[in-house]
Amino acid sequence: MSTISRTISGRQAPTQWQRAWKSLSIIFDSRVGTFGLGIVIFWVIVAIISIFWTPYEANAQLFTQNLSPNAQNWLGTDHLGRDIFSRLIQGTQLILLKTRLPWGGLVLPGGVALWGVFGSLALGTTLGLNAGYRGGWTDQVIMQFLDALIAFPQIVLYLVVIAALGQGDLVVILAITITGAPGVARLARSLALDIRTRDYIRAAETRGENAWYIMFREILPNARGPLLVDAMLRVGYAIFAIGTLGFLGIGLPPPDPDWGNMVNEARRNIFANQWAVIWPALAIASLVIGLNLFADGLREELTRYQK
Repeated sequence: MSTISRTISGRQAPTQWQRAWKSLSIIFDSRVGTFGLGIVIFWVIVAIISIFWTPYEANAQLFTQNLSPNAQNWLGTDHLGRDIFSRLIQGTQLILLKTRLPWGGLVLPGGVALWGVFGSLALGTTLGLNAGYRGGWTDQVIMQFLDALIAFPQIVLYLVVIAALGQGDLVVILAITITGAPGVARLARSLALDIRTRDYIRAAETRGENAWYIMFREILPNARGPLLVDAMLRVGYAIFAIGTLGFLGIGLPPPDPDWGNMVNEARRNIFANQWAVIWPALAIASLVIGLNLFADGLREELTRYQK
């Protein structure tokens, strides 16, 4: 019996690991997705390395101010004589690897951008599924509230949240969650409106399953593809938002270096030292572009699977 179950048309049936690798390899068939994934992996490796090694302490003023790249300072120094390379690679930890909690210096695994997107995904998906599946006044109330949030520019919402709660990693996460949830909710609602008409939803309702079971066990697994692609794109948006807030001086608080704040500090001396602006700006741009390209490759894989 086991031989028959593992044999299809005279060929050995693929194992679970083989099926998973085949699904992942489809992404590598796309040059765009492969290139984007390579950029993301590069920055993740840089962030991990920076935990164990950096050439110098990120905030130490050890060198001459505004030096160009040289053998001792690979990317030069800033206006305070700090090593730009050390500050740049340590800045990746804040985005991808760690979140500082305001209680006794505790650190939460996972970067600010990742937690912000996870929060917006959780909140937006819950609201969108309820609006799409339940319909009626529930749909009207939820979507009217979210439409009111969308009416405000995102930067205004960032400023409102930070002005009300102050600076901090958790505040930035909350700001990203609030600004990203309406878009996720609209996507989840549109998917729920389509999926709720399927026969297996009717079967679950006939069995007497409650609404929460149907939303999260029947609808959500069949809507996770588009939500996953959207989440990958939103990580890039979150990184860009963190850079914007840092440039305005209201992002992640010191002492850890923030790429946006590095650009903000260096722009005052841009005519004396252009490198201090170029390197963090390239870091932000490359990571955001890499995430967008990887999301495009993932979307192409999902579209091919649907066909």
